[in-house]
Amino acid sequence: MGGSNRPESAGKMAKAVLGEESIELPIVVGTEGERAIDIGQLRNRTGYITLDDGYANTGSCKSAITFIDGERGILRYRGYPIEELAERSRFTEVAYLLIEGHLPTHEEEARFSRLLTENELLHEDMRFHFEGFPSTGHPMAILSSIINAQSCFYPELLLPDKQENFEIMAARLMSQVRTVAAYAYRKSRGLPFIYPNPDFKYSENLLHMMFSLPYKPYDLKEEVIKALDLIFLLHADHEQNCSTSTVRMVASSGANLFACVAAGVCALWGPLHGGANQAVLEMLNEIHRSGDDGSNFIEMVKDPANKQRLMGFGHRVYKNFDPRAKIIKAQSDRLLAALNLSDPLLDVAQRLEEKALSDPYFVDRKLYPNVDFYSGIMMRAIGIPVAMFTVMFAIGRMPGWIAHYKEILDSSKSRIDRPRQIYVGERERHYVPRDQR
Repeated sequence: MGGSNRPESAGKMAKAVLGEESIELPIVVGTEGERAIDIGQLRNRTGYITLDDGYANTGSCKSAITFIDGERGILRYRGYPIEELAERSRFTEVAYLLIEGHLPTHEEEARFSRLLTENELLHEDMRFHFEGFPSTGHPMAILSSIINAQSCFYPELLLPDKQENFEIMAARLMSQVRTVAAYAYRKSRGLPFIYPNPDFKYSENLLHMMFSLPYKPYDLKEEVIKALDLIFLLHADHEQNCSTSTVRMVASSGANLFACVAAGVCALWGPLHGGANQAVLEMLNEIHRSGDDGSNFIEMVKDPANKQRLMGFGHRVYKNFDPRAKIIKAQSDRLLAALNLSDPLLDVAQRLEEKALSDPYFVDRKLYPNVDFYSGIMMRAIGIPVAMFTVMFAIGRMPGWIAHYKEILDSSKSRIDRPRQIYVGERERHYVPRDQR
């Protein structure tokens, strides 16, 4: 695992005063100057715990994978600025960087690429699992179920030494998730499954499996491939979000890689997490159905008496701008120009974008379009249905989940994650027989 710098004690102590008692707690400083108070001994020494609903102020771990500074709009993978990686790298190289901790040499990248190709086929018996799902089944349900079921076909996952087979298991999971996603899509359309083509690279192979027909291969346009690859790259990791924290918590129990990632998929499925780009398209659809070009909707959003929400603008973490949005906007413009599409929803989206970037109401509040706004537009332009948006998110996030699993695997920490709580229920009471209630 890369990243030799580790958070260290600042040499200073914080003092917590609890009534007449006080306790000194170590201050920990990260490599980017982030500061934390180590409360690991708080309960043992005082009987107190901290209460932080939603963990907004709680550091759950030390990690060397991703750094975010929301105030300054910074995102770095293993120290590399997202702007440099988006311009000069590609998704599979970034995946290697996240998982292994360093950019691959030519030989390392060739080996990783070979492992992805060699492991892209699902076990043929898995086809029967797809047959058991209704055509209306949500692809995220299928994705999480199949990923979990895959562990049945790899008994080596259950061996005590999980590090021995980690490299091949990571490649197998990252490669086969495309096949599972494509099969889920084909199932919903009643279309025959298309096998992966070993001559295609990562993103173009997914497009091939989703959209080719037995008698007609999909026309793989360069701008479409670049757009999808960029979407994956920009979503590859994002620090301790809900799904990544879920993967890490399940991994702390000693569960295998496939089980942990299946749990991450379920967390991502929640509309408050992975459904943001889907919400953007649903908003655009609603605006279009009302006969509006976006102008009236903008005014409703600005009206404090109206509870209308503008989806895809602003970000919980980035208080100024989402650095990924600037990158993906440029690719979005190139994609739409290359496809020369006539789509009323894309017209509405462009109208909202123009107003939000120029209207003082949005500029003053720093409500800029975020990565979800543009990724939703791009996926619609490519022809990916809305129900598959979160699946695309999951494919992109796969190397981040794998990297965080590996960080747990490589850690000397062996304790299972076990948050505390403050009980607010009934005090002790005693059982009353049914005839006396």
